[in-house]
Amino acid sequence: MKTDIILAGVGGQGILSIAAILGAAALNENLYLKQAETHGMSQRGGEVVSHLRISDSPIYSDLIPLGSAEIILSVEPLESLRYVPFLKSDGCLVTNTTEFRNIANYPKLEPAFTELGTKLKIIQIDADTMARETGNPKSSNMVMLGAASPFIHIDKEIILKAIETVFKAKGDKVVESNKQAFLAGREFALS
Repeated sequence: MKTDIILAGVGGQGILSIAAILGAAALNENLYLKQAETHGMSQRGGEVVSHLRISDSPIYSDLIPLGSAEIILSVEPLESLRYVPFLKSDGCLVTNTTEFRNIANYPKLEPAFTELGTKLKIIQIDADTMARETGNPKSSNMVMLGAASPFIHIDKEIILKAIETVFKAKGDKVVESNKQAFLAGREFALS
């Protein structure tokens, strides 16, 4: 079993929380894990990407080669397009539809997604709206993790336990709202 995941977005969207949760889940399953992060500007709005490799056998590099990621999980749609060359032909692109317009000439994205949809499995989800509907507007990253979870080779209950581990210091209410956001995203992807 091996899952290579590119996590993409911009600063402040919770990419590193997703990586921490998947890392905790992998370690709880006694899986091997390698992770590499790149931060753009060190402020909200700069590019953030994380290469996350999970396997039941040793992993020798923390970087995912072009054309070999099983999943691109992106909390910002333009950032998802930046990393498409890393995706395997039978991989899955899971992206938020809510744009973070941090550049003046932000392009129209629908034509690109329409064309890519003829070649790739794409799940587009309005994670920001779904997070608000679950009662925690800050949990769109957990909605995205939930939407990607059916394609990650870690049991749902193990990921839920990792959410609890990562957020427990913030209290039971935060833990439960993040779990609900995760489950809402997962249900969307499975429907």
